[in-house]
Amino acid sequence: MAVARKKTARKAAKKKTARKTTKKAATRKKTTRKSTKKTTRKVAKKKTAKKVTRKKATKKTTRKVAKKKTARKKTAKKVTRKKATKKTTRKVAKKKTAKKATRKKVAKKKSKRKPNAAFMKAMTVSPALGAVVGNKPLPRTEVTKKLWQYIKKHGLQDAKNRRMINADEKLSPIFGGKKQVSMFDMTKLVSKHLS
Repeated sequence: MAVARKKTARKAAKKKTARKTTKKAATRKKTTRKSTKKTTRKVAKKKTAKKVTRKKATKKTTRKVAKKKTARKKTAKKVTRKKATKKTTRKVAKKKTAKKATRKKVAKKKSKRKPNAAFMKAMTVSPALGAVVGNKPLPRTEVTKKLWQYIKKHGLQDAKNRRMINADEKLSPIFGGKKQVSMFDMTKLVSKHLS
């Protein structure tokens, strides 16, 4: 029986130690919960503090940026005003010079350009050319004018290639018997009939 009592006493002692350890573990859990709550509160406070400081910092930076922008705008306005005044002064100066230039042009328009004396010299016309232009002595410019009047009146310019002139009965002796002549060759051929 004494052995049985010892066993029961040992069991009771074990239970007590087990209770004590469970109590200690429970208190540890409570303390860890409290400490974790405290740490989370601290972390949350730090985060909110950081957010507040960030907001303050962003407000400050936005204010600085806004000040810089307004300063830039003011300087840009000053620069544009200066440019505008420069442009207006330039425009005024250009207008003045344009008025002077138009006055000079008006003065130049009054005196017509004098033609070259060699072109205005009256030349005798050959009888073949005289049948188209007339028998009176004419300057080269008048001969070409009358020749083109004759060509257009009789429709002698080629329809497809406008540079070519078709010869009729009166023009064939001038063109040297050719049926078609280019307008550039025509002047050479006509000059042979002037003296």
